[in-house]
Amino acid sequence: MKPVALSIAGSDSGGGAGIQADLKAMEANGVFGTSALTAVTAQNTHAVEMAFDLPLRIIRAQIDAVASDFPVAAAKTGMLSSAAIIETVSDCIATHELTPLVVDPVMISKSGYKLLADDAIDTLIERLIPLATVITPNLHEARHLLQMDVQTLDDARAAAKALHELGAKAVLVKGGHLSDSDEAVDVLYDGRSLHTFSAPRIDTPHTHGTGCTYASAIAAQLAHGRSLTDAVERAKQYVTRAIEQALPLGSGHGPTNHFPTLDTPATTPSAAS
Repeated sequence: MKPVALSIAGSDSGGGAGIQADLKAMEANGVFGTSALTAVTAQNTHAVEMAFDLPLRIIRAQIDAVASDFPVAAAKTGMLSSAAIIETVSDCIATHELTPLVVDPVMISKSGYKLLADDAIDTLIERLIPLATVITPNLHEARHLLQMDVQTLDDARAAAKALHELGAKAVLVKGGHLSDSDEAVDVLYDGRSLHTFSAPRIDTPHTHGTGCTYASAIAAQLAHGRSLTDAVERAKQYVTRAIEQALPLGSGHGPTNHFPTLDTPATTPSAAS
């Protein structure tokens, strides 16, 4: 039977990020994607222009409806913009035992639109992160969660360990913009070992939705029953290929290609302890 995964996130009217990207990435990784919308955004390849949070009862009802009927094998969270939404989603995840759980701590869009309220960060740390199988912050998000500078590979390793202390079972710090590396190097810490996943840094402006896509691919691979390191390695290869074959749509930052051709393989990431 085809595995089922659940994305709990906001909608992107431009189709490159959010729920739309999550469902595409899940399907591309062999999983049937289900969804629970937390917010509706008006955005395109240039900017997020407006956002509207859905009522808590609707968010809860969506998760309840999916979890009560589908055999959810993995879940992923994205845009959870307020403390109240985080609390509601956390309660639902705990009630329905939605695990493994990938938490993408979405905080701000590429255009600078704030997607997580400042007063919700503590709630994210206290309520949701301890439920996570893995959290997937980029360098900017790691800085905000830890209030520390994260620029180099050594910084990313230290940040992964520090974030692990917040309660997540594992932390993947995404290093697409490390200052001391010509490659996109991600650091995974599982409480015991550090693993690095490296791929060429691709010179393209068309990277809209990369974080959503990566986290959803990890969730999909976990839904297949794979180990975390294997899931991350497969997802890294997938997202690298998606960026390599990104779509120059719109006149701003175009989306990654969620269904890249398989006859143009990406460089296989290296994983090292």
